[in-house]
Amino acid sequence: VQAMKELPGEEVDLLFLDIQMPELNGLEFSKMVDPHTRIVFTTAFGQYAIDGYRVNALDYLLKPISYVDFLQAANKALVQKLEEIDSIFVKSDYKLVQVDLKKIMYIEGLKDYIKIYTEDDAKPILSLMSMKAMEELLPSSRFIRVHRSFIVQKDKIRVIDRGRIVFDKTYIPISDSYKQVFQAFLDERS
Repeated sequence: VQAMKELPGEEVDLLFLDIQMPELNGLEFSKMVDPHTRIVFTTAFGQYAIDGYRVNALDYLLKPISYVDFLQAANKALVQKLEEIDSIFVKSDYKLVQVDLKKIMYIEGLKDYIKIYTEDDAKPILSLMSMKAMEELLPSSRFIRVHRSFIVQKDKIRVIDRGRIVFDKTYIPISDSYKQVFQAFLDERS
């Protein structure tokens, strides 16, 4: 009941919600929160799982909740949130630059820096950032790492020539350690 007073006007990404609560049922409460709020139901009773999915629950955790199950539910919410973003901010020349995800063609890693190549700009955006950090920022549903030094946007791949992705005059190698993942992506689309 207190949460009902606190939640309006608050932007809540993820709510862990018990089904059996005093004064108010968690399923009923879930219908009152913002539709963008992801809900993970927690309960000691398995029979509520079907009801939880009727109200579009992200996940359902049975008590006692293991730490692994908790982390999986939280990561599931994070992945969904990342897949919704349209742009990211990267630091370049002491400024924060907004980069529209749909315009990124590929990203090249150079030691401590990355170069972000976009459709609009002849020059790449240079940022002091690791490839690993960049890879974690990008939604995996749209981007794929194909080499220690390259991440490409899946929808921008037009030509593959002898094991290399071709962007204009740039040839991006697909290294052995990423070949299997890349082949699985190709198999999905053929």
